[in-house]
Amino acid sequence: VNSAQDLNDEIRWVKFSGASWAPDGSGFYYSRYAEPAEGDELKDTNLNQKLYFHTLGQPQAEDRLVYERPDHPKWGFGAGVTDDERYLLLSVWEGAGSKNQLFYRDLKVGDESQVVELFSGFDARYDFIGNDGTTWYVLTDREAPRGRLIAVDLQQPEPEHWRTILPEASGTLQSVSYLDGIFVASYLVDAHDEVRFFKKDGQPDGKLPLPDLASAGGFGGRQEDHLTFYSLTGYTHPGAIYRLDLRTRESTLFWEPQVPIDLSNCITTQEFFTSADGTRVPMFVTRRKDAPQDGSVPTILYGYGGFNISLTPYFSPVTAVWLERGGAYAVANLRGGGEYGETWHEAGMRHQKQHVFDDFIAAAEYLIEKKFTSREKIVIKGGSNGGLLVAAVVNQRPELFAAAAPSVGVMDMLRFQKFTIGWAWQDEYGHPDEAADFKVLRSYSPYHNVKAVAHPPMLIQTADHDDRVFPAHSFKYGAAMQHAQQGDAPILMRIETKAGHGAGTPTDKILEAAADEFAFFLNATRASSH
Repeated sequence: VNSAQDLNDEIRWVKFSGASWAPDGSGFYYSRYAEPAEGDELKDTNLNQKLYFHTLGQPQAEDRLVYERPDHPKWGFGAGVTDDERYLLLSVWEGAGSKNQLFYRDLKVGDESQVVELFSGFDARYDFIGNDGTTWYVLTDREAPRGRLIAVDLQQPEPEHWRTILPEASGTLQSVSYLDGIFVASYLVDAHDEVRFFKKDGQPDGKLPLPDLASAGGFGGRQEDHLTFYSLTGYTHPGAIYRLDLRTRESTLFWEPQVPIDLSNCITTQEFFTSADGTRVPMFVTRRKDAPQDGSVPTILYGYGGFNISLTPYFSPVTAVWLERGGAYAVANLRGGGEYGETWHEAGMRHQKQHVFDDFIAAAEYLIEKKFTSREKIVIKGGSNGGLLVAAVVNQRPELFAAAAPSVGVMDMLRFQKFTIGWAWQDEYGHPDEAADFKVLRSYSPYHNVKAVAHPPMLIQTADHDDRVFPAHSFKYGAAMQHAQQGDAPILMRIETKAGHGAGTPTDKILEAAADEFAFFLNATRASSH
């Protein structure tokens, strides 16, 4: 960092891992898989992840193996060292859910083989927040679907000795930071952030003033720090960075991007609609303040609905261009996400997956009913699990949409577990090899439910190096759709080359994909681009 010079260190075969630095800066912990056979790099099943320590300046071949569990090939690992440098933390995951195990090693003991399994069994989420000696503060959803903060004494770690610091509240507890003796707690309240301060004993100690319908994140630092930083963003506000003094509670602007787009004439509102079974579901709608509510505005409806992932307000330069050109952008907070805690997540997973599709369809119908847009002007998009969503609802309601753009979607729900990390999604979707799950998966699997009817224009997108959702998913679905199309609308495939699932895509490729997608949407809605 001091010299701003690139190092020659190269770390390969790393997936689903971060880098956690040693306190002295000599190196970092990371997790990796074995090198796959030549030709299998993009489809090899990801098993037997191992935790290593890399010392800066040394070749990867000399990295020290820290932890492995060959008896549990599906386990993956994250690591970190506590601020007091006493404990090595091991967060153990299996599958793509939020449930994890939390192990530790006492670094003062010196026996590297001694790992204590503090929370085992994958029965809940356990996030280490901080510690005062042997007292650990842990964020968990055990017996609290919306989350709570507990204190655990390592000398008496049994559940009957746990002490609740922050009990479950009406908002969903997303994260907690422990700084300068204060807990900084971020809650989701109807899918947007509320940041509250608490004393060490759990007594309320104020809130951080935030704009309406905003997202605030960060609040990192060492436990002794009284200064921290956070980002603040929304659909019409680029992500600015603020510095917060926890002693004075004063926030000052530290940095903001210069964006050559003025969205001061745009507004975000939160709408609530009713799904097929009567469930109340929130949705953000961003549009120009002077946009007519007569059904004439081209509108992108975006959704995800899975894996306990919450869709909160955020700024996207690509979306900003759509808004600047007069379009509207809607984001539905579907079941399957984490907006209202684990109960909301479970209501959209496995045998309840149809709820997600029903919610998305209801969102589109609401936008049309309230004349935010019309059937001729509404287009839908989503990626990965959201690509599955878009493809499934097109199969179920092809007449409802002007166009659809599923990206890197999971389209074959009977074989997804056979490629790369697909096995990890079985907790979310179900097990195709089990009869009851097979029946449900078969009922909505996009590839297996393509019908010979008139489909809307479709832009099916994937990437030739996607090693998370194997591109064959989109290839098969696209071929089936082209074969089944009974109307005149085009069924197009867009294949990005030398790119993967999305993360790390070069800026020029992002812009090219956005331009193609917008041109496709504008043509489908017969809208002007300026």
